[in-house]
Amino acid sequence: MYKVFVNDKPLFLTNEISKETDFQLFLLESIDIKQLIIKIFQNKIQKAFLYHPDEKEIMKTLKSKIPVSKAGGGLVYNKKGEVLFIFRGGKWDLPKGGTEKGEEIEDTAMREVEEETGVGQLRVTKKLQKTYHVFKRNGIYKLKITHWFEMQSDFEGIPVGQIEEGIEKVVWIHPNNISEILKNSYENIKLLFEEEKVSL
Repeated sequence: MYKVFVNDKPLFLTNEISKETDFQLFLLESIDIKQLIIKIFQNKIQKAFLYHPDEKEIMKTLKSKIPVSKAGGGLVYNKKGEVLFIFRGGKWDLPKGGTEKGEEIEDTAMREVEEETGVGQLRVTKKLQKTYHVFKRNGIYKLKITHWFEMQSDFEGIPVGQIEEGIEKVVWIHPNNISEILKNSYENIKLLFEEEKVSL
């Protein structure tokens, strides 16, 4: 099953029909995806399931219905075990951004971390899950697939937010304070930390 966030609300892509009643179920093959996204953005739908019988075809089918934007991002730890967060648009987030032509996704993630926060001396320690969310740019809805990497940094300077990307603050957060920060973050970002807890 995949979770795609639309306006921070979950759209579940599944090949199983469960007996829950608090969601709307649609057939992925026949759904007008744009109409569904608009309804979610208008708060007419809080949670929806898109059903497709073949799990291998689910993401392929969704990608055929909506343009895809690929991004890379970093969950960065410093020597003290603190995590790098950015504050943008009123919420806490992790540094990420779109790939450039011909760029490997791991390189995208490291470049974006450095551009958005000024933090260098990065090395990837492991690949994390991908997250999915829908955003609107120039009147077009797109599916953003972000490839996340856990990174370590030996950087000891002061992080600086990329102003042209609207980043107001860049801070290192102690693990004990992360749950507080996540209260004002995105569902996709929370998912990454659920995964981190499992691996700690």
